[in-house]
Amino acid sequence: MRRRIVMSMLAGVILSASTFQGAGPASAAPPADAAQLAATPARSADQAAATPRDAPSETPAATAADAPVATAADTSADAPGGPAADTPAEFGTDWHDPLTAAPPVARPATKSCAVTVAEAQFRDFTPYRGAYTPPSGCGDRWSKVVLRLDGKVKGRQFDRLGYLHIGGVEIFRTSTPEPSPDGIEWSVEKDVTRYSDTFRRGGDVEMLIGNVVDDTYTGVLDVKVTLTFYAQGGAVKSAATPDRVLTLQDGTLTTPRNSERVVAEVYATGSGGGCEEYWYLTVPDPAPYSCKADKGPYREVQIKVDGQLAGIAEPFPTVWTGGWSNPFLWYVIPGPRAFDIKPIEYDLTPYAGLLDDGRPHRIDVSVVGVPAGQTGWSTPVNVLVWQDAKRAHVSGALTEVRAGDLTNSSTYTPGSEERLDTVGGHRLTTAGYVDTSHGRVWTTVRRTLANTSAHHWTDGENTDALKATWTDDETVTVDGRGPVGVRRTHRTYTMDGTTTLAADDRLRTVLTLGDRAAVDETRGGRRMTWSRLDDTYAGDATYTANVPRDQRHAVGTTSERYRLYGSDGCYDRVLVTAQGVLTRDRSDC
Repeated sequence: MRRRIVMSMLAGVILSASTFQGAGPASAAPPADAAQLAATPARSADQAAATPRDAPSETPAATAADAPVATAADTSADAPGGPAADTPAEFGTDWHDPLTAAPPVARPATKSCAVTVAEAQFRDFTPYRGAYTPPSGCGDRWSKVVLRLDGKVKGRQFDRLGYLHIGGVEIFRTSTPEPSPDGIEWSVEKDVTRYSDTFRRGGDVEMLIGNVVDDTYTGVLDVKVTLTFYAQGGAVKSAATPDRVLTLQDGTLTTPRNSERVVAEVYATGSGGGCEEYWYLTVPDPAPYSCKADKGPYREVQIKVDGQLAGIAEPFPTVWTGGWSNPFLWYVIPGPRAFDIKPIEYDLTPYAGLLDDGRPHRIDVSVVGVPAGQTGWSTPVNVLVWQDAKRAHVSGALTEVRAGDLTNSSTYTPGSEERLDTVGGHRLTTAGYVDTSHGRVWTTVRRTLANTSAHHWTDGENTDALKATWTDDETVTVDGRGPVGVRRTHRTYTMDGTTTLAADDRLRTVLTLGDRAAVDETRGGRRMTWSRLDDTYAGDATYTANVPRDQRHAVGTTSERYRLYGSDGCYDRVLVTAQGVLTRDRSDC
């Protein structure tokens, strides 16, 4: 019986147990079996020769019947700088450098100072280590700080996962594109102004993009990371940022005694070469599927303070650049968030009165649904703290923790097409107050999670399909001096895809991904700010599996539309590719 190619094989860095539990940075070396895991990804023996995730060689034209159709926008040749080059009949040995439709980071027109924090070539699991020194000449109260990664790689290589720490604080997590034989270059930008407290002090730098380079996988990851600091000046003021950025010490947190707002961020990623890379496809017994989890695909990232549930969140279903059995989907346009992995945020301000006692408090992060004893998730934690500048000690109390029953139900229906239907969800309300120099301030956080998915597959997984939706709704109410402030955030993540391996070994993947968010802030019932985000990716790619690279005849179209609009203006950009050529790059607003 033929088995289709495993959905994803991110062979990137496997982080240490301390980072897995959010206790601190990864260790310098991977686990003893990490290199073996990265070098020999899990797939059945009859698939090994196909090496479908490697860059193909230029081949004769594919048949018209296999040619996919752009699903989010047409492929008119209106890329910047004039019409795109003629679209080839199939993928060759080179393609457009990776890019996304996301907006660049806006920069003020003020004096800037650049600092190179890391420059390395990653060939194995040895971290880059260096020292960071704050810039001179731009002050120490900046209006913005922008991180930029520039990378290049050529040859054959898997997608890899990486992180960057400064002073023990994780400021960036990323994954890499897969290269062409001729080589690619890419860049990622991120607004890291919130970590200004960390940047004001010198500290150790640690960066790792775990890699394996040998006679087969030849791609060396050559990267440079810079921070650019923009000074305040004229009408441009320094940014309002947290007073402190803290990390856990042996799994505990000690906050300043005058903390009046506390937010934890967790860079949660399912990764490392196992089934948790595509946790949304796992199934429980007795369903016959290659990736198992005792309770099915529902995942929820929880944070606890001293053993008490303090926050819940849906993890974002990141698809890495080799995902869904088909690297041809991702060579030019990655899935949402793949290059800039955003942390989950938890407002822990209801716990501020408890945390302000000057003692260490236990912080634990766990992922609901991961089978006992199984690795595959990394959850490093930063804690952002705002202090009361007019009081040395702020007192307060945690007044309410109310958790609903966690719903996690998977129903297996056997048949010629196997089916697993999953419904999951959870509710949590926390409330508390702090007595500040400007009076008593109450904070209430309500969060509601929901997930539904329908997973279909046939014998041998030659057809494998998933349609899933995750929602994560959060309302934070702050009631103190002045009108009541309310921030409502509605997040929706979607995945709708099918991979089919036909009798002639033509493997086709059709996939749509969505990352959406609606944010509204009111004060005294009056809307102050609002925004709407809709980042949609669509791809359709086909190639011949189980053959040498020069016989794959790969074709594929991909597109991304990134729309962001609200009280701060609007942004709307569309990208379309065909066979690795950028055929459309249009901005409207």
